[in-house]
Order: sequence, then structure tokens, then C-alpha cells
Amino acid sequence: MATKQSVSRRGFLGGAAASLGYLGINPTPLRAERSRAWRGSAFLEQESDEYDAMAKLNFNENPYGPSEPVLEAMTMAFKYSMRYGYPDGGVLSAIAEHHGVPQENVMLGAGSGEILEVVGLTYLEHGKKVVGVEPSYGAVYRHASGIDAEAITLPLMDDYRQSIPALIDATKKHYRDVGFVYLCNPNNPTGRTVSAAEVQQLLDGIPEDVPVLIDEAYHHFVEDPEYATSIPHVLEGRPVIVTRTFSKLFGMAAMRLGFAIATPEIIEKMRPYSTGSINALVKWGAVAALQDTEAQERVRRVTLELRKQTAAELESMGYGVIPSETNFFMMHTGRHVREVQQDFRARGVRVGRAFPPMLNHLRVSIGTEDEMRRFMVAFKDIFPARTTAGSTRG
Repeated sequence: MATKQSVSRRGFLGGAAASLGYLGINPTPLRAERSRAWRGSAFLEQESDEYDAMAKLNFNENPYGPSEPVLEAMTMAFKYSMRYGYPDGGVLSAIAEHHGVPQENVMLGAGSGEILEVVGLTYLEHGKKVVGVEPSYGAVYRHASGIDAEAITLPLMDDYRQSIPALIDATKKHYRDVGFVYLCNPNNPTGRTVSAAEVQQLLDGIPEDVPVLIDEAYHHFVEDPEYATSIPHVLEGRPVIVTRTFSKLFGMAAMRLGFAIATPEIIEKMRPYSTGSINALVKWGAVAALQDTEAQERVRRVTLELRKQTAAELESMGYGVIPSETNFFMMHTGRHVREVQQDFRARGVRVGRAFPPMLNHLRVSIGTEDEMRRFMVAFKDIFPARTTAGSTRG
């Protein structure tokens, strides 16, 4: 892939190149200098300074940003910023090849969030229902409500896993009204996985014409040997829609690129609802990101190390942490999340929102080593140590 630059790299990165040793033993976040060409108001400048100063542990992002080859590819792509019909680096074929599927099995979206909405628009018309668990990635259910559809949400089991038998029973009971089944795997916000055998159980247990949307946004962080991607079910011809994103492992959340992998028939059914609003920079960056396997492994390794280290320290203080297979974890604090959010924000740390009905549980994204240190300093200031391990229920 050519990366000849027609735009000054310094102009794009704002001096961030010096921090691109970000994933060594002591990773540090990308911090772009404020451009001298920018002449924003004092209010906007203050707002930006406040945002940059916070430890941002609330949106499950990759805090290190795109790798060097990805930034170079996006810089090069600036030369297409004024064009329609520009070369896109072969992003569709790159994604298809990376996942071992034909191109006709792939549809792009502006983040996997757009793909989830497209699935809703496609399958929830005329008052159809989505079946899933709660808490999970609630945007799917909120979107259903927004288009006059309904969500049938089931509780998690006592160990915070999703009950496959319950999903099967609910789908069968409401079969005529079910538009699709939603399975977030690993689940957000709990971080727990559904095993490959359980996914098979679900697909075999529901009527064969019911689509299943399987959200694999956190797939890359899973270590559980019983877990597996559901892409092979697509290749079998099952009505399965697997969604992925470049917002997590690849550090491109603000650039917005996600995709669906499904049968060609399902892709064509969904296509009329897709906006196609994907920018040139992220398309070229995505191709480079898929090729940079070394950066992928570094991000994964550092993220998992920090998650395990932080969870162990919290548990040593007596606070229960739900076992996670993602770049975040959820813990029981015994206090309402909104109160806890305010306490952390006052100490320069942003943490996750409330996820009903688990209102006494806090979701914490894994940031840089410095951000996790700041989180623990704030946590110890807010919460007392306990003599025995705290319950994870609440």
C-alpha cells in the first residue's frame, strides 16, 4: 500500500509523532499539540483542556490511538478529502480477506453502532420485537423503541452470564413477533462470554428463519478457550449477522468504521438502510490497521495486563470484580453509579455510566498505565478497604 504523503505529517499529527513509542513497556497516550493555526474561542479552548486532562475510562476505547503505519496511511488519504469516488485502499476486500469470507458477505458502516441500527431498521418493522438480555449494549433496545418496535429483555443469570435456554424459550414463545435475537459476545457491560457450544445451542434451538445478531465488538480481547467467533455460522448459510468495529483494538473510535458479516442475501436486504457515510481517511487507515499485527498484539497484551492487575488490586481491597474477557471490567461498589461518577469526576477521572438494573455496579474501561494509576488513587480516596471480599451482587 502506497503511503506517499501529500499533506505534512506534522500538520496532521500536530506533533504527536514523538509519542509514538506509546506501546512499549510503559505506554503513554497520544497527545497532539494544539495547532498554532487554530484560533478557537477561549471557551472552546478551556473545554478542550478539561477533556484532555481527564483520565477517560468510560467508553471502552483504545487509549493509545492508531499505530504509526495507520497514521501514515490516513495522512496520505488527505489528498482525497475533496473527492467523490476516490480510491479507498481496497478496504472491503481487506476486511473480507482478513476474516476469510467473500466480499459479498461484508457491509461497512460508520462504526458498528450504525450496523446495529441498520439491522433494527431491516428486521423490526411492523412492530417486530428484538429478544436479548439486560444489561447489554442498550443502544439496540433504545433504537427499537425509537422506531416503534419493542424489546423483550431477559435478566442475566446469577454469575452474570446470558441464559441461552431463556433466550430460546422467549424466542419460541414470541416467534411470530420476533424480528431478531441479539447476543453481545462478550457482553457489554459485564465482560462475560457465551461459549461456542452455547451459540450453537441457541442457533439450533430457535426457529431456523429467525436472524441472530451477534455483536463481537470485543472479540479481540477474549482469552476464554471455549469462546469462538460466530463467523463460521455465516459461511454455513445461517441467518447470523456478526458485527465488528475498528473502535476498540485498532484505536479508531472517532474515525467511525464498523462492519457486518452475513450471508449475501442478508447483506442485500440491509443495504437500503445503510448511509455509506464512511470517510476516506478511515478506509485507508483500516487497511493499514489490519496489516499491523504487531501493534494489535501490543495493545492486546498491555490492555489485558492492566485489567488483571487492576482487578486483583480491587479484589485485595475486598471489592468484587466480575470476570471479564474485554478491555473493561465491572465491579460492585455498593453505591449508585451516578454518585460514584460524580466522585470520580471531581478527581479527574471519568468512569462508566449506569446500566440498569445493575445500578450499584461500576464499569471501568482500561486506559493507559498512568490512567489506571489515577483511577486507583481516586478509588482509594473514595472507597474504604474491606476486610472480606465484597459481593458482586447488588
